[in-house]
Amino acid sequence: MERSEYERMHAVEDRMWWYRGLRALASRELARALAGSKAVGPVLDAGCGTGGMLRVLGASVAGRPTVGLEYDAVAASLAAGKAGRPVAAGSVTEMPLGDGTLGGYLSLDVLCHGGVEPMRALKEAHRCLRPGAIAIFNLPAYGWMLSAHDKRVHNVRRFTRRQAGTLLAGQGFRVLRSSYWNTFLFPLMLLHRLIERDDAESDVRDYPRWLDALFSAALAAERALIAMGLRLPFGGSLIVVAARND
Repeated sequence: MERSEYERMHAVEDRMWWYRGLRALASRELARALAGSKAVGPVLDAGCGTGGMLRVLGASVAGRPTVGLEYDAVAASLAAGKAGRPVAAGSVTEMPLGDGTLGGYLSLDVLCHGGVEPMRALKEAHRCLRPGAIAIFNLPAYGWMLSAHDKRVHNVRRFTRRQAGTLLAGQGFRVLRSSYWNTFLFPLMLLHRLIERDDAESDVRDYPRWLDALFSAALAAERALIAMGLRLPFGGSLIVVAARND
């Protein structure tokens, strides 16, 4: 990712509606899934960026300690300072971990990155997870929605729910549940994609308070529906809860 995007992320991720909504959804799904898992061991935020998600997770989730991994050394240092947790600099496709050491794995918008080969990253996650351990993936949805922002952060692929399920099954995971999200705002996203220019302003920025509050409320309503067991039929992103096959 461009260094300027890391800097923007570090500056605004704790207050921007998108990051707050993603982290609220991912942390709840992770805690819920881990509560039903017998696999022990640390929970890894794989590709933790500048540490916002790791800070939200705190020192432990469902009794399992949290750690981070980030490819960019500068971002890894920022993440460790922000979250107060151990963060290693390294690649998700070649992790500095032993076989079967992890009880949980979190991957937020990582498999979409141009520098990550998805099958190799999943094979490595499978190696490091204990049998039955939980893995949470957030992925941008629909290849035809690639945007100027995706290019700026080096995202080269987006996924449908079926594509994600097939990819995970092929690397030794079983999907426990999955849903699109960012559904209510999807029409606005689509309009933005249609009219944006290649030099459009970064999506990672501060928004007017009223707009941030409106977008946050939309995501909160979606989280409530997903918590009720509903699977949203479309959206700008996809959340997948999976387990490593025994």
